[in-house]
Amino acid sequence: MARIARNAKRRVLEALGDTRVVVIQGARQVGKTTLVREIVDSMGGRLVSFDDPVAASGAREDPVGFLNSDPERILAIDEVQRVPELVLALKFVVDTDNRPGRFLLTGSADLLRLPTIEDSLAGRTESIELFGLSQGELIGRTERFIDRALASERFMDHTSEMSRNDYLKLAVAGGYPEVLDRAPGRRRDLWFDNYANAILRREAEDISKLQRITDLPMILKMLAARSSGELNIADLARDANIPERTLAPYLELLQTLYLTQKIPAWTTNLTKRVVSRPKVSLLDTGLAARLMNVSAMGASFDANPNLAGGLLETFVAGEIRRQLTWCNETVSLFHFRDRNVGEVDLVLETPDGRVVGVEVKSSSNPKATDTKGLNYLRAKLGSRFVAGFILHTGVNSAFFGDRISAVPMDILWQA
Repeated sequence: MARIARNAKRRVLEALGDTRVVVIQGARQVGKTTLVREIVDSMGGRLVSFDDPVAASGAREDPVGFLNSDPERILAIDEVQRVPELVLALKFVVDTDNRPGRFLLTGSADLLRLPTIEDSLAGRTESIELFGLSQGELIGRTERFIDRALASERFMDHTSEMSRNDYLKLAVAGGYPEVLDRAPGRRRDLWFDNYANAILRREAEDISKLQRITDLPMILKMLAARSSGELNIADLARDANIPERTLAPYLELLQTLYLTQKIPAWTTNLTKRVVSRPKVSLLDTGLAARLMNVSAMGASFDANPNLAGGLLETFVAGEIRRQLTWCNETVSLFHFRDRNVGEVDLVLETPDGRVVGVEVKSSSNPKATDTKGLNYLRAKLGSRFVAGFILHTGVNSAFFGDRISAVPMDILWQA
């Protein structure tokens, strides 16, 4: 695959201009090292990978000396979680010399969730998440759906040439650069199998002392089958035959490894947001599809049409999560569900209270009944409700009421 420009690069460069330690975090094989090498080369810096045991050993032996070996150049450290001993030395070095942009770190785990790192680097870092390739990156675009939606655009003129099966093909391919270089089918399946096995063994054992690491593949498969559903820990624990009280750390570990994401529940009551059930989904739909052993054809109307809804909702959630990295607005992502008034798959909220609702439909023919949850949010929020969208697999956009429209799903990367 030819080099693809990453839309998060601008955010990294901005952070290096005013922050002592910048951290790029994301799952293995999403392109962190490629992006860091491009940035460091352009700045005349140095890149060291702790996947190299010799480099890791040297850093453990003299961490302060390692960090100060060339203080006038930016030092990039790849897979820094492999040498947690470096963190205290890093704190000392950047507190002694607080110039911005001295260190650029990458990690295949959410470093700020790791107890040995979180406290030491608090207030000294900016963390930027890098996910698999977005659909916009694959066609050379910087997507602006979130910013434009929050600016009250309706996208009523948008039309699409894509079909439901086209979207399913994109979803089952996912966004890992290396897998997209392979032919669909068996070659991609084998990559996903090897990837999942390596991450759930090697990476998990590197950062966790949990006793039942061997149960992680089963837990991840079960989450893939429930992707974009509300997280009911009691039901999951029963099906996995794992005590409920011990399951939570394993779910946290999967999130720390950037394999899953939790989407909190939205409500106007801030306290209830903490206790309501989140949704959980895999961050890459290609991996989710492989864990479920389903292809685009396998999720078709003729095979198992019930799979398409959850898979496409996970796909949309993943694309929006990617765009949160580079959009100009500060946005939090939620879901909304009320047994009496309906649900909204994704709720985007800004600090000033503006809200955009997104409902995902695998159908090419959305109906007025699909707006029930969006109508409730509009009535509840008044002018705070900026826009509501039904993203569907059809061809045309349509008006569905005040501030609500049905728009083909590819608006996410065509906007």
